[in-house]
Amino acid sequence: MTPIQDKTIIERLNWRYATKKFDSQKKISEAHWATLAESLRLAPSSYGLQPWQFLIVQSSDLRDQLTPFTWNQTQVKDCSHYVVLTYKKKMDETYIQNFIAKNAEVRDIPASNLDDYKKLMIDNLVKGPRSETINWWAQRQCYIAMGFLMETAALLEIDTCPIEGLDPAAYDKILKIEDSEYATVAAVACGYRHADDKYQFAKKVRFDSASVVKFV
Repeated sequence: MTPIQDKTIIERLNWRYATKKFDSQKKISEAHWATLAESLRLAPSSYGLQPWQFLIVQSSDLRDQLTPFTWNQTQVKDCSHYVVLTYKKKMDETYIQNFIAKNAEVRDIPASNLDDYKKLMIDNLVKGPRSETINWWAQRQCYIAMGFLMETAALLEIDTCPIEGLDPAAYDKILKIEDSEYATVAAVACGYRHADDKYQFAKKVRFDSASVVKFV
């Protein structure tokens, strides 16, 4: 495997910005989208539990409905792929058991080998104090996946805009997940910047490395 050059990574990260205006005529190719989808699927999470679902909203009607509940941001309708990140509201033993079964299948080992691992997760996330704040825990996991998606997109020279300026309850209702195990936390618009988006020419403003990276 040939590693990506350090210079290339930094160039792509400097090229990336929160795109304000997408070119609605430009669409992400199937091959590139498959890679972006895999970046979501392969994102790390605590215990590897993946307490999320990613809804790819392609329906123009649904996007029209979501826009007023996203501060009327045009990215919702104009981007190529609109990704809504949803988190699992509660953790339960059935979900953990299914995860253990998947582990055993993929790694070709007896599920009983993972009994201690299963007990650890259940005691912590289902029965322990963390169960009271499990929704916050799950939301934080979604942001890890968001970061993976956005960096992968940047490496492919695909634009993104992370969106927290939305009404989660309205999203849940429109997307018909209000009575499900999942709830909206944020979204990411993916596509290609419009030539008229003036923000693409703005210099990136960041504090110096010495101010934010400390060796202790």
